[in-house]
Amino acid sequence: MKDALRKLLRKIRIDANRFYYGIRIRSRCGSFIDPLWVNGKSFVTRTTYLGRNVHFNGMTIQGKGKVVIGDNFHSGADCLLITSTHNYEGHSLPYDDTYIHKDITIGDNVWLGSRVIVLGGVTIGEGAIIQAGSVVVSDIPLCAIAGGHPAKVFKHRNQEHYDQLKAAGKFQQYGKYRTE
Repeated sequence: MKDALRKLLRKIRIDANRFYYGIRIRSRCGSFIDPLWVNGKSFVTRTTYLGRNVHFNGMTIQGKGKVVIGDNFHSGADCLLITSTHNYEGHSLPYDDTYIHKDITIGDNVWLGSRVIVLGGVTIGEGAIIQAGSVVVSDIPLCAIAGGHPAKVFKHRNQEHYDQLKAAGKFQQYGKYRTE
């Protein structure tokens, strides 16, 4: 009985978090296209623009730069996108009171593993995969698989297979939108 009650309470807590953070993201981002899935503690800015079927498992987007995330995006837990940094070339040391803002663009069908950090000024190409724990400081090309600190491309997806799945509309979906 205790185990069943614990499972029920856990499900209620998870569903409440999904609901709360889902509403929070929808109300604070610049725009989004349903479905939007938020399964963990997530924060966005007013200059965040989300495509269709975006799935956050814990995402923090901070800074005043623009963030554009394409369709069918998936993130692991505890990801961080940083679009603003202190100006270290200013009038004080180690940095002054001004900021440098840079945009981040993430293409369609991108997957970020858990605890990935993406810095401003980066474009991640369509179909790319970023390995868990990576720090992305420069652009990642189409269908690349990258990882490390800083993230480096070490492999590419099979482009023909990727194109076949894309043409057939085989996108990972969740909840009531899932098709099998």
